[in-house]
Amino acid sequence: MKLTKERIVDAGMAVFAEVGYQNLSMRQVADRLDAHAGSLYYHVRGKDELLALMADRVCRAAYDAGTEALAALPADATWQHRVEAQAATLRRSIKQHPGGAQLLAESPGMLSPGALSLMERLLRTLLDAGLPADHCATAADTLLSHATGFVLQEQNQPATPPPVTAELYADLCERFPLVMGPLIPRISQDEKYTRSIRLLCTGFAALA
Repeated sequence: MKLTKERIVDAGMAVFAEVGYQNLSMRQVADRLDAHAGSLYYHVRGKDELLALMADRVCRAAYDAGTEALAALPADATWQHRVEAQAATLRRSIKQHPGGAQLLAESPGMLSPGALSLMERLLRTLLDAGLPADHCATAADTLLSHATGFVLQEQNQPATPPPVTAELYADLCERFPLVMGPLIPRISQDEKYTRSIRLLCTGFAALA
């Protein structure tokens, strides 16, 4: 098949999922495409540009998902609901890509149009909510960083929890009663993420 930028990004995403950020190489991407590494440079200048294109794809998917979620909100939806919709679709979108959170974390330095679109829309949402302009950039960056960090933790969780003996469990409960005990309720990751976004919005609202 003819090499195209889209096919190279597809292959880059597949290799990235297997070897991670640091180990990704243009040669591995070329091998995935059954092509010579040199032929890739007619379409992509190098690894940095490839990573930027990959990050942009993840961000654009998140932006499009956010657009659909915002369109589905009722006309009287609050700005907090609009922030929640954007944050929820951002998490879902980057979770669909192994390593997607790391790509998103790197995207601002790559001047990814997709990442800039996410930031632009969040800034507009916060400005329209009445937040002072000098706080909006920090608020929007906090939301994006929180989503990225949350998914990064989710994607790095072990498939199965480490084995714990009854003796060790009892010791942990004694040493860390709040973490291990029944006082703090255990909630799902979905609920934890939703609550965390609402907590951030409550703080932002105090600035308005």
